[in-house]
Amino acid sequence: MSFEIGLLVFPNITQLDMTGPYEVFIKFPDANVRLVWKSLDPVVAGGGMKLTPDTTFADCPQLDLICVPGGAGMNPLLNDEETLGFLQKQAKGARFVTSVCTGSLVLGAAGLLKDKRATTHWMSHEMLAELGAIPVNERYVVDGNIVTGGGVTAGIDFALAIAAELHGEDVAKAIQLGIEYDPAPPFASGSPDGAAPELVARTRDAAKARQDERLQAVRQAAAKLAS
Repeated sequence: MSFEIGLLVFPNITQLDMTGPYEVFIKFPDANVRLVWKSLDPVVAGGGMKLTPDTTFADCPQLDLICVPGGAGMNPLLNDEETLGFLQKQAKGARFVTSVCTGSLVLGAAGLLKDKRATTHWMSHEMLAELGAIPVNERYVVDGNIVTGGGVTAGIDFALAIAAELHGEDVAKAIQLGIEYDPAPPFASGSPDGAAPELVARTRDAAKARQDERLQAVRQAAAKLAS
């Protein structure tokens, strides 16, 4: 029997949040990997890349692993009852419920992170608590069957960790070697801990409109969870 994996895709997704772990998941033995959305119409990722879903919410079987990526386009999903309902339904039977970057906020809006340790992109980290989660400043966080990753490439990291849990370290290491995942970035500015304070401030300022919209959507979702 195949191991069913579904990655949510949606307009204005950060494609690497999805394609990073996807590249690991498709190398799992006996895995069937799906791109899931409301319809089969192509969606346009941030930057213009077109992604074509192959499974709709309505036709999706029970998944063993579901993954929710992030990106600016997840803001509307925080109060999208169709998407949240799909995640709630799938989470009941999934062995792993995962997210990359701000996808964890969508899990939170679906009520799946209450009292769970979780992480997300550094600019939205404090929003996790609004949705009942316990924010943890780690690259990826495992709490029971909930696995949340920080920024884009953290999805590759936790996908390899899941490969090891399911199939053993030798398989996981072979996948890592096969894709030559050996990161050595030229700058130590990939997190606010290593970046210059003025760069952090400038990055926050550039994202202020999106972040303000996100916080408003998070608080709306949190109010629904509390009611």
